[in-house]
Amino acid sequence: MKEISAIELEHELKTGKDVMIIDVREVDEVAAGKIPEAIHIPLGLIEFRLHELDKTKEYIMVCRSGARSGRATEFLQSQGFNVKNMVGGMLSWEGNVV
Repeated sequence: MKEISAIELEHELKTGKDVMIIDVREVDEVAAGKIPEAIHIPLGLIEFRLHELDKTKEYIMVCRSGARSGRATEFLQSQGFNVKNMVGGMLSWEGNVV
């Protein structure tokens, strides 16, 4: 599984790289704050929302600690998507949240 650190992701965002972030946490967790650029798709809905994703883009998966996003990363990779897991999840994120 490909991984990216929170610091690396924040650097990519600051340098203007086109980054697609998917936050797989539950609604109440996201309400407490998410990365501004992130799209919210709860883990349990990923398989039902595959049609919204583009296999030509790279996705960064995010959750609270990195475990659920790791499962989402493995699933999306098995479906042919280019995806990385943000290790440490939002617990390691020091950037802006909305």
